[in-house]
Amino acid sequence: MRVLGIETSCDETGVAVYDTSEGLLAHHLFSQIALHAEYGGVVPELASRDHVRKLLPLIRQTLAESGLSVDDLDGVAYTAGPGLVGALLVGAGVGRALAWSLDVPAVGVHHMEGHLLAPLLEDDPRGRPEPPFVALLVSGGHSQLIHVKKIGEYELLGETIDDAAGEAFDKTAKLMGLAYPGGPLLAKLALEGEPGRFKFTRPMVDRPGLEFSFSGLKTQVLLAWQKSDQTAQTQRDIARGFEDAVVDTLAIKCERALDQVDCDTLVVAGGVGANVNLRERLKAMTAKRGGDVYFPRPAFCTDNGAMIAYAGALRLLAGEREGEAIKVQPRWDMETLPRVDR
Repeated sequence: MRVLGIETSCDETGVAVYDTSEGLLAHHLFSQIALHAEYGGVVPELASRDHVRKLLPLIRQTLAESGLSVDDLDGVAYTAGPGLVGALLVGAGVGRALAWSLDVPAVGVHHMEGHLLAPLLEDDPRGRPEPPFVALLVSGGHSQLIHVKKIGEYELLGETIDDAAGEAFDKTAKLMGLAYPGGPLLAKLALEGEPGRFKFTRPMVDRPGLEFSFSGLKTQVLLAWQKSDQTAQTQRDIARGFEDAVVDTLAIKCERALDQVDCDTLVVAGGVGANVNLRERLKAMTAKRGGDVYFPRPAFCTDNGAMIAYAGALRLLAGEREGEAIKVQPRWDMETLPRVDR
């Protein structure tokens, strides 16, 4: 089955073609960073309009690279939520209309399930996890720990009660005067920072449970920055202290989650999953306990069409189909998804 995947949940337009026999055939991504940089954050209406402009040319480009025409497609998958409602409607509208015109099935994909399944895109079976496992989903809008019993059978173990990890990176960077989007810039500065010069609280690790909270950590960094000499080296050192606090917190909660469900396999996905420090810390933690940790390749940590095409292909093979109505869910609980029997 050849499936076209469309991702338009926020500020990146992603398209991919996945073949259930041959794997990923082609994928392309257009980022709106330059568009939103002037405003210091995503402007939903501008994001929606840019998806309208970019989506069809990106579909043509991706199909051409895969050596296919639209008539070769067997199904269409699109992100139906969670995300910005206007942006979601662009992808859903195009995807559903294309499927209707070709008389092929369409399926709406949960954005975070796409992230969760991204490591399964790897060609080498040794690089692909099999359920059951614990998934840490860390992106700009989500920080969640999920017990993946089977594909489509998910139990939420814990999530953030305020800022997500990626959101905390971006907001902290902005407080320190870094350009938008600041999260990746902050992480780059942290690589050159001196460990231990600034030590911040590891939020909520001194109490039971698997919830996260990063808003207070953001405030601590702001106060430290305001009281400092604000030199370039101090900026790097504060960035390192902040990143170490986030990474330690995530690692501690991940180990608790593995203990709670009696599992030694961890999957990490989402934009923050590309963080070098986080990867090394989680590799060390899982190796110490004799387990394994899996990450998507960096290109598939951020939003992308490949993960939507893959997740959609699994659900189309399982017989899922959308009706003719165009429906999106800006808020969508992943625990409500039906199980996929492969």
